[in-house]
Amino acid sequence: MRNYYHTILINLHKIIYYIIKARIWVRNPQKHSEEDCYAVAREMVDVMNRSSGYKTIAYGAENLPKEGGYMLYPNHQGKYDVPGIFATHEKPISFVMDIERSKIPLVYEFLLLVRGKSIYLNNPRQTITVFQEMAKELEQGKKYILFPEGGYKENNGNVVEPFKAGSFKVAQMSKVPIVPVALVDSYKVYNSDHYGPVTTYVYYLEPIMYDEYKNMKTKDIAVLVENRIKDKIKEHLAG
Repeated sequence: MRNYYHTILINLHKIIYYIIKARIWVRNPQKHSEEDCYAVAREMVDVMNRSSGYKTIAYGAENLPKEGGYMLYPNHQGKYDVPGIFATHEKPISFVMDIERSKIPLVYEFLLLVRGKSIYLNNPRQTITVFQEMAKELEQGKKYILFPEGGYKENNGNVVEPFKAGSFKVAQMSKVPIVPVALVDSYKVYNSDHYGPVTTYVYYLEPIMYDEYKNMKTKDIAVLVENRIKDKIKEHLAG
């Protein structure tokens, strides 16, 4: 957590600037395109990263579908997971997060800027409503990040917790490709005792098309995606 507080302290004036800018932009959505808003979100990530020496290296960007919407399903290690993906994902993408965590200043503005979604983790009815909204947007070409672990443990290393089957209902509803994403060392940035520069890794794995998973149960999809991510993390750490 030392890195987290250090980054906030040395960038406090910039954080205030981006909070104000994001709130102004969100009030006038007709004036700012999705691409423009995403560019500001990536700029925020870049500023924070450069100030503290954080770097993310991505592999497999060629696996991302060239057209249409898709779901990214990464393992969840901590606060840097979404910024790490944003730093390496060229096209506008949004994300889903716990409504309680979404109330944190700057996180709240960040979420609004990319028109993300917040859910109550223990409210299945509300979650399904949000998934229905997402499904319509995915069908229209939007892209989302959803963490199937449901949350993360502090300083949990590169351990992958069991994936929740319900997370994959939104993919089934929208019939879009599922892209497993393996995050490595992301926890070191803001959710460990590490202090100083960090290099993290993002692996965009081969997508699972709808025709491949349409006859599968969500629990089987969860196991399939979880195992592919675990294998890639194991491969990275071994080599």
